[in-house]
Amino acid sequence: MIKLSSLNRLFVKLLLGFWLGSSLIIGFVAVLPLLQQNHDKQPMTAKQQQLLKRTAKPFIEDPKLLEDHKALKRLHRHRSPNGKMIKFYITNDQDLVINSRQVPRTFREFLLISEEFNAPMSHQFRDELIFGPYTFTAGEQEYRIYSRVPDNHPRPWFFFFNDHKLLTTIIAMILSGILCGFLAWYLGKPLRSLKQSSNALASGDLSARVDDSIAARGDEMGELAQAFNTMAQSIETMMHNQQRLMGDISHELRTPLTRLQLSLALARKKQQSSVEIERIGYEAEQLEALIAELLTLSRVTISNTENKVHLELAESLSQILDDAEFEAEQQQKRLLIDIPENISLDHYPKALSRAIENVLRNGIRYANSDISITAIKQHQQVVITIKDDGPGIEDVELEKIFKPFYRPDSSRDRESGGWGLGLAITQAAIKLNKGEIHASNIAPHGLKVVISLPERICRSN
Repeated sequence: MIKLSSLNRLFVKLLLGFWLGSSLIIGFVAVLPLLQQNHDKQPMTAKQQQLLKRTAKPFIEDPKLLEDHKALKRLHRHRSPNGKMIKFYITNDQDLVINSRQVPRTFREFLLISEEFNAPMSHQFRDELIFGPYTFTAGEQEYRIYSRVPDNHPRPWFFFFNDHKLLTTIIAMILSGILCGFLAWYLGKPLRSLKQSSNALASGDLSARVDDSIAARGDEMGELAQAFNTMAQSIETMMHNQQRLMGDISHELRTPLTRLQLSLALARKKQQSSVEIERIGYEAEQLEALIAELLTLSRVTISNTENKVHLELAESLSQILDDAEFEAEQQQKRLLIDIPENISLDHYPKALSRAIENVLRNGIRYANSDISITAIKQHQQVVITIKDDGPGIEDVELEKIFKPFYRPDSSRDRESGGWGLGLAITQAAIKLNKGEIHASNIAPHGLKVVISLPERICRSN
């Protein structure tokens, strides 16, 4: 196994992803008020101080003006040379505003901030600038003067979020969702690939593997993908070796079987026939047929040498359909054939013909009177359906009938004298053509076999 660095572990990736993402979002939202406060709060400039000093000068020279309501009113509605309304507020030693009865909330807030600042300052609110105080003495009392100017100084764009808390919360939730979505995709992609490969392997596709891009990942997902590919490779090798061994044994059995049949022929020629010899001859014929079936299954499964062609389905099946019609007539049964001539597909003709022949002959053998074979095009698939009105098969055995050497203990049983290889050969031939085969019972009685084949086979052998 590949040793992974601690930083490449999936746990560390998830921890850092969630922690950094949430920390950045929370930190950004938490730091915004502090940044805005530091940006809006500045020391009072010399120009602002001169304006306050100039405004306070008449009151220093004539303290009685502080008791003149008209003079104070004019002070509260002073206009600057550029036309902006400048308001001044004078407070006494008890911090009470003496020139206005209505004190805005922003000015009261500024008084609290200025006490903490401990120096003359200016503060930018959303729509106005307040600065001060300038302290002066009129008569024997001390006063402070402040100024409030409608103004909008340029502010960094990110201060917009501090002024719109709800929108900031929504954006933070969206960013958090995007982060979680990315992490979910990062985890889900290899898991989906593993699931697809597992399902393909379980359905019999021994070549199914996880994508190399996922196996090359340096985390636990990559290790899991590599382990799966190793397991799939071992299973494929084991199955191919088993199938090759079966084919090799079947092939090797033909030599002694041929000698046995030759010895039987010589014995019969010498008129040494007996019940025992006839029985040996019968069993030798059965053994030869079994070996032939095993060799056929081996060729279809692992050593197909046939070339793929694009041909009309009716043309490929013409010979077996003729034979099937003849066999049905001999048994006083009816065979309905509905295969349009315009249906064509990529396939291996001999393998496909053998598959259809096995199913069709089974249907003729077990049907009471009627058998049908139809073909249609459906969603870039060619669907072939074979039905009969025979006794059917137990539902629990429908998926098992395609396994080698399996014969159901039902009405379709050992009366045929077969070995349970016909439908196994059929399934192998259908898989060779990249198709699927399923069997189901028909109410009230009968069996339906559905074969789905792609019109185009992408991979050629």
